Amino acid sequence: MTATADADVLPALRARVRSAAHPHLAPCAHPDTVLAERADGTVVRHADTVAKAHAPDTDPTHLALRLTVAAAHPDTLLAPVDTVPTPLHGRLVTFWPYGTPVDPDTPQAAPWEEAATLLARLHRQAAPPGLPPMRGPAKAARAIARLEAAAPHHPATAPVLRAWRTLPAWARSEAPMPDTTTLCHGDLHLGQLVRHPATTGPWRLIDVDDLGVGVPAWDLARPAAWYACGLLHPDEWTRFLTAYRTASGPAVPADGDPWPSLEVPARALTVQTAALAIAKSTGAGRPLDDAQQSVVDACDRMGSIPPELVEPFPK
Repeated sequence: MTATADADVLPALRARVRSAAHPHLAPCAHPDTVLAERADGTVVRHADTVAKAHAPDTDPTHLALRLTVAAAHPDTLLAPVDTVPTPLHGRLVTFWPYGTPVDPDTPQAAPWEEAATLLARLHRQAAPPGLPPMRGPAKAARAIARLEAAAPHHPATAPVLRAWRTLPAWARSEAPMPDTTTLCHGDLHLGQLVRHPATTGPWRLIDVDDLGVGVPAWDLARPAAWYACGLLHPDEWTRFLTAYRTASGPAVPADGDPWPSLEVPARALTVQTAALAIAKSTGAGRPLDDAQQSVVDACDRMGSIPPELVEPFPK
């Protein structure tokens, strides 16, 4: 992908989303909104339509399968406008209805129960043949690679790498995942939920780029890691876990201690979060904040545990 092609993506995507929003009318003069502009995805909204230009290395067959899954489960995933991605300057573009995201300014209203219920529902669905592994472990491995490239001598890098080495091979994306049948989201956080339609509709999961088969506990790993690091209030974690169990989610036992199932994925997400925090803070020339330091501290504690004592596979 050339720099010129990358520079061409955003204006072309703006034009494409306006055309998709008004297919039978002359283009309107109303502004559109850039929701994201990153190397792994550029997202533009116009009226009630959202267009996403996926990462340059996106596999078209895998993306088409993921779109088909979203279209087949509109009670869980936001359904795309079309299940056939279209090319644009070397990128694949998909179109979606706009949904209202979680309000970051009202954390007390975060839809933890709804997120857990949607996950449980997703995990109980049959995955179509050919769906690739969910990309959670691969994202963690990329975060480590980014850390090693951006901040090899940062004082917090060594404990994060030690913690990384305590994880089993599958969690480092160095071996096949032990579960190859369960349908997973692959990158669950509150930014992956929207209300559709408008602000009164039901919550739905968005972003199918990491969707695939794998260990369902990975989808619970980020809130589990936040709770373990003291970044998520125990009441919120309890609400999330209870709702998942009430909805018969298969990632953890129906009762009893959930941590034998959550241990490895939660550790992996802690390492991933710490690695990205160090890399980003180094690039911005600023120190780690208190929340980021708490995740690094958790990695330091993890690194003192011999790898053979870490649960190798979620039960």
